[in-house]
Amino acid sequence: MTASVDTVDDAGAVDGVDTLDDAGTGDGDDTAGAWLVVIDMQRVFTGDSPWAAPRFADASVAIERLLPRFRGRTVLTRFVAPARPTGAWVPYYRDWPFALVPDEDDLYALTEPFAALAAGDLPAAGAVPVVTEPTFGKWGTSLQSVTGTGADTHLVLTGVSTDCCVLSTALAAADAGVRVTVVADACGGASDVDHARALDAMRLYAPLITVVDTL
Repeated sequence: MTASVDTVDDAGAVDGVDTLDDAGTGDGDDTAGAWLVVIDMQRVFTGDSPWAAPRFADASVAIERLLPRFRGRTVLTRFVAPARPTGAWVPYYRDWPFALVPDEDDLYALTEPFAALAAGDLPAAGAVPVVTEPTFGKWGTSLQSVTGTGADTHLVLTGVSTDCCVLSTALAAADAGVRVTVVADACGGASDVDHARALDAMRLYAPLITVVDTL
């Protein structure tokens, strides 16, 4: 299993957190130049899946509100299982055998409207690349090739789950010196408690990571 980036040429309040406009990035639009990273909005995290995020639908609505602000600066990610688990992934997939299916399985398909973005069915959204990784964290060479890694790189993270793939991505990017903003109500955790705990953990990394909300 290798990471991949697919590009579509024709595609178009939590208490106690700041809003995007209060995040201190200044000069009108504080997300100017930032990349919206929509993490793992996939069927495997919905419905009666063992990995379902209870607030998935709420996060999806919040992300949709953000999309117009990031036209041409949005990237989608997908989590998939490795073809052959190695190391600690072996006992992990022994615990979760339902998830050990090929990339193309419907389980790992993007939900709407993100599938439409990836397919190029929403021209007004601009070109939307898709990064696919067999790891929780998405901050690797594939995502870096889209967003860049320079001093001005700024990631606005959304998606699921807050306490797993969002958290793993945020910490790795921040550790690399990338500015990270996590939009709390555009994320969903394995539970409300886990969501809150993950946000608290990421707040510990301020000012590398800023936790904000959209209103």
